[in-house]
Amino acid sequence: MRVNRVEQWQTDLEAAGRLTPEVTNRILSVHDDRGAQAIEAVSEGRVKEYRDFTVVVGHDDEYVVEGHGCGCRDSEYNLDPEDPTDLCWHVIAVAIARRVGEVDDHDMWYSDVRDFL
Repeated sequence: MRVNRVEQWQTDLEAAGRLTPEVTNRILSVHDDRGAQAIEAVSEGRVKEYRDFTVVVGHDDEYVVEGHGCGCRDSEYNLDPEDPTDLCWHVIAVAIARRVGEVDDHDMWYSDVRDFL
């Protein structure tokens, strides 16, 4: 079975449990600026897990990530759904944060919190 480049960095990151220079370089080589934005978001604690959704806090809005999907404009307009390496930075950030234990857990419903934002 052939492993794609995304699965490779995810496997390596999960094994390391932290962002090593090698894994960081691999993420950046696969995802370029989106990878850099994702790493920055994780390092700043902007990946939030609620009872109903995982949310990445951007600079202008919050983005709900479900699986490999995100409601951001980048996902909607710029990405090729047939290309497994073509992911928005929000999806990449969630994948990184989960593998390094940097998801900020909130024991509440995001749908309730969102009304106050």
